[in-house]
Amino acid sequence: MHSAARRGRGGAAAHATRNLEGRVAVVTGAARGVGAALAHRLSGAGMRVALLGRESETLRRAAGGLLTENVGIEVDVTDRAALAEAADEVADRLGPASVVVANAGIAAGGPFVLCAPELWERVIDVNLTGSANTARAFLPQLCRTRGYFLQIASTAAFGAAPMMSAYCASKAGAESFALALRGEVEPDGVGVGVAYLHWTGTDMLTGIDEHPVLRALRSNQPALARRVHSPARVAEWLTTGVARRSRQVYAPPWLRYCQPLRPLFPAVVGVIARREMRKLPMDDLRSATGVMGAGGRADWDRAEVTDRYRSGGG
Repeated sequence: MHSAARRGRGGAAAHATRNLEGRVAVVTGAARGVGAALAHRLSGAGMRVALLGRESETLRRAAGGLLTENVGIEVDVTDRAALAEAADEVADRLGPASVVVANAGIAAGGPFVLCAPELWERVIDVNLTGSANTARAFLPQLCRTRGYFLQIASTAAFGAAPMMSAYCASKAGAESFALALRGEVEPDGVGVGVAYLHWTGTDMLTGIDEHPVLRALRSNQPALARRVHSPARVAEWLTTGVARRSRQVYAPPWLRYCQPLRPLFPAVVGVIARREMRKLPMDDLRSATGVMGAGGRADWDRAEVTDRYRSGGG
């Protein structure tokens, strides 16, 4: 009985993905991790895919194995003019977008007072403002195709974790942005979904596990909640959500049952974090402060270079 039910759900998901064939998808943050895996999954469902990201060579490799027509565009989601040009290029080369996934994101860990203000602001700019910029650039196409916009959020929106103030603020803001946008564009036939991702095996997770307080927060979760899911598995859940134009996508699916418990999470996280912070000298916290993961470091390095150029520093 259970296996039959699973086959039924799998058959329904396969039928839903057939509706994606021949359409155009745009994925930001597609050079690596979940973005790259999702681009491959959507291509496997028959979509033409535009991969947007900051690292040209990594982006080229991510696009290399796609099964359908695709284009890789190096672009900074915080640059509205560049995103507008990217949107035009997508329409010219692949056609108007039917699916846009705002996935680009970076994270910084450590105490707020020790985090460089410029880095803290960069996390907000990429994760929140970048998502809004992505929607602004592609909404005209989505309105024409009566398409679907998927905002990648996080369980960080459920309960803010100390040592990740910028990331948590940006993901909570991105969730609120998408919910507000939904009410505005649904009358035009555009669907808006929010995806809640938990522990995913990307380079950002490596950065979290290197931080003593964040590592302790994770270790205090129940075994089911500590499980790390591969980007490919997360991309599978996301693709099903895209095909169904889901209002909420949970990766993993059991997260849907946590929604009613959200008011409890900040207090529980706060208690655990304070306990762990009392055990650590400030030097340990200081040494673990900064941008997380290879993708985040690549973006931050590029942002620093751009800022120096704009200020005339070289």
